[in-house]
Amino acid sequence: MQLYETITGIRQALDSQRKTGHSIGLVPTMGALHAGHLTLVDASKAQNDLTVCSIFVNPTQFNNPDDLARYPHTLEADCKLLEEAGCDLVFAPSVDEIYPTNPFLKLNFGELETVLEGAFRPGHFNGVGIVVSKLFNIIQPNRAYFGQKDLQQVAVVKRLIRDLGFQLELIRMPIVREDDGLAMSSRNRNLSPAERQEAPVLFQALTQAQDVLRNDGTLETAKTAVEHYLQNHPTFRLEYFEIANADTLQPVEQLQAPGATALCIAAHLGKTRLIDNLIV
Repeated sequence: MQLYETITGIRQALDSQRKTGHSIGLVPTMGALHAGHLTLVDASKAQNDLTVCSIFVNPTQFNNPDDLARYPHTLEADCKLLEEAGCDLVFAPSVDEIYPTNPFLKLNFGELETVLEGAFRPGHFNGVGIVVSKLFNIIQPNRAYFGQKDLQQVAVVKRLIRDLGFQLELIRMPIVREDDGLAMSSRNRNLSPAERQEAPVLFQALTQAQDVLRNDGTLETAKTAVEHYLQNHPTFRLEYFEIANADTLQPVEQLQAPGATALCIAAHLGKTRLIDNLIV
């Protein structure tokens, strides 16, 4: 496995491979890797000749400076995991390498900016869009792999690819969970031992809503079930629970066809903000 820290270096390495007709898969990450990330690497390895994993904690997508400061940086451990997983190249640039000057470009993703993460994290998707566009331009992958846990981010990247005409395929991979149901996330490392014990409650709340809907309950009944469940776990502070179209993330008034409705939740557990979703 080769590690590159400069745009020039990674471009030169990939250009030589691309000339021989090799396909390239990109797994964009912010590091602090876990088994969920490695499923993306495995998928890329199965579908491409070369797999590139980028590791870059992108400051422009953090609207909370404390969240940025607390985000774990584990490059050495990450590279060890990626090498064991068979990743071919790692791109781990500095902030100055990606942003030699502060970006002034503003991207607007329309209605995606007004719901869920867009509503609670203003400017977040602008930062995501800019850094993903940069990575697509630098790596020029044939396919890019994103996890379902950040479902709204997948919708944003899908729109970015469509509107800017990137010639690549977006692959959405399922959420990978711990044995107790907690969605794997780099931010889980910030949980105290007591908070980690409590953290699966978030997924349990989603399954409560899913059970209500499967038993022909209304959307309002499902929302009430989630609110009541979390009221019994006051360590959580609910930010939102919404039932939305799984592709557009817009609120729905009734349950849609199987696989077309997403139950989306965000809550604070101590100082850590957790998100999760279920597609029903």
